[in-house]
Amino acid sequence: MEQSEQPSQPAVAPPSGLRVLHSWVRDFFFSIVVSFFIILFVYQPVKVEGGSMEPGLEDQERIFINKMVYHWESIERGDIIVFRYPRDTRKSFIKRVIGLPGDDVRISRGRVYVNGKLIVEAYVPPEYEDLRSYPETYIPANTYFVLGDHRSMSNDSRDFGPVNRSYIYGKAVFGYWPVDKLGILR
Repeated sequence: MEQSEQPSQPAVAPPSGLRVLHSWVRDFFFSIVVSFFIILFVYQPVKVEGGSMEPGLEDQERIFINKMVYHWESIERGDIIVFRYPRDTRKSFIKRVIGLPGDDVRISRGRVYVNGKLIVEAYVPPEYEDLRSYPETYIPANTYFVLGDHRSMSNDSRDFGPVNRSYIYGKAVFGYWPVDKLGILR
């Protein structure tokens, strides 16, 4: 019996240290560019300042906002939004959407009515309620009525009126610091 010879395979040289370093630098650079794109155009980390959204969002809590979501979805009642403060657009505020364009909003002794119906606000604990009233107000096109969850210490649409859509630039979506607050925002 004759044995057939198998062609020998050339030995593959291990990658040189310089080649490995080049690969790592390339991958690191690519990761930085992708991260920069995501932070610049999609998700942005922000720090909550103040207690107007307690207990859901606390002072100094770190969250991510989605800056692109409202290009594809409409703003909904209950969304937590980030917007430029109407009285000083250099400042940003974070509040919850209560009234949508075309709604009638009224607050009677702290109870919020939208289109004549009392809305259930489980995110406002009794100790954060207040007894302020606000006259029935029609929410014009392209504006939103917003309130802080800590009603007794919030500067919101009761003070500065409905927020123009052009001032809204993100939706709060995820808390990441402190770790015990890690999770999707509601």
